[in-house]
Amino acid sequence: MVNNIPKLFGTSGIRGKFQEDVTIKLALDVSRALAKYIGGKGKKVVIGRDTRTSGKIMEHVMTAGLEECGCDVLLLGMVPTPVVGYATLKKHADAGIMITASHNPSPYTGIKLWNSDGLAYKQEQERTIEKIVYGQDFELVSWDELGTEYDISSFKDEYIKDIIKISEVDPEKPLKVVVDCANGAGSYLSPEALRKSGMDVITLNSQPDGFFPGRNPEPNSENLQELMKTVKALGADVGLAHDGDADRMIAIDENGNISDFDKLLTVIAKEFGGTVVTTVDASACLDTAMEKIGGNVLRTPVGDVHVAESINKNNATFGGEPSGTWLHPDFCMCPDGLLSGLRIVRAIQKNGKLSKQLDDIENYPTIREKVVCPNDKKQTVMNEVNKNFEKEFEDIKEILKIDGLRLSFNDGSWVLIRPSGTEPYVRITAEGKTQEHLDIIEEKSKNFLNKII
Repeated sequence: MVNNIPKLFGTSGIRGKFQEDVTIKLALDVSRALAKYIGGKGKKVVIGRDTRTSGKIMEHVMTAGLEECGCDVLLLGMVPTPVVGYATLKKHADAGIMITASHNPSPYTGIKLWNSDGLAYKQEQERTIEKIVYGQDFELVSWDELGTEYDISSFKDEYIKDIIKISEVDPEKPLKVVVDCANGAGSYLSPEALRKSGMDVITLNSQPDGFFPGRNPEPNSENLQELMKTVKALGADVGLAHDGDADRMIAIDENGNISDFDKLLTVIAKEFGGTVVTTVDASACLDTAMEKIGGNVLRTPVGDVHVAESINKNNATFGGEPSGTWLHPDFCMCPDGLLSGLRIVRAIQKNGKLSKQLDDIENYPTIREKVVCPNDKKQTVMNEVNKNFEKEFEDIKEILKIDGLRLSFNDGSWVLIRPSGTEPYVRITAEGKTQEHLDIIEEKSKNFLNKII
């Protein structure tokens, strides 16, 4: 098998525009390749999908690919990503497939694969799938050995019951919660979990719709203006927002302000203590907070699978990315936005207003920018970054190449340049001990990238 094969998987599965980047043929081939990888005949695969218009077609095609290789398929229907990870674990399936493009717009679709323990496929596993797809090295079975499909959509009830139990939300202390599901896969289950926990729930954009008419599915400040206004207008205790497949959660405090993503991660990390895991692009405010309670922080490349691997390896209590993608190892190793929302509710019940908890966390000015860069230029651009970007500065303390290029400066400020694994961008993440230093870092970073792209 030649090594120079097409790379299909990014930092979070296969993702691209339906019928352009992600074709029916590709979906079929990936399902056939997965079947071969897990052993084919008699193996079980869980499949779930988000609300996108292409979801059901992708589900049919991938089901057919698995069954023609002898695998049985357990169909969840339209569900959040964490339900797929949890069902794969609880149903003792050999693999799981989530058909989603997460926070990407409506024309996109994607495929993410899960191991039997609920952990996303690692890069080496994804590379093996790519090799099988590239070599068209499938093992189809005869008509009398085809796999069977089963409807396991009722498993959603078990999932809801279990996340409520482990979150320890107190039904005797009801909060007013506004939840915005972006017309995505969490539209039914996230409000249901909150209501069954005893909360007073108001919903926004919680009717499943693959056109995402309410808002763009990425949960950021620009897209959450309606939620922010609603929380304040109704005097709610908290607002919760999900992305398209509900593996992420972002919170709005009781004043209608969107939470700083790094601070929100830190709020929950403090609840767990011990060793927590985050990514190379996360703020130092987490390190400062964990030091104060005798904990410590480990860092990984960007991508929830890297966080998950480190959690397992280091027996960590909790892990997550500043994007709102959090992993709860006491439940399942699949990122879970619904459980994250319940745990924010529990933290407010225990510790008081979210705004106060966020204000108590020491932080520094931060920027997260993205510069348009065609996918076919990313490698050339990053080669130039690795070769010459450090020459833009004089006060560098450390150079880290764990994921992209991260420069740390003598005063504790830092900047990270890395290509997006899912979109045509190069990302700039920086944190300054002073706003003045951050402004300098931002200007130099943008100017450097604009010259070479």
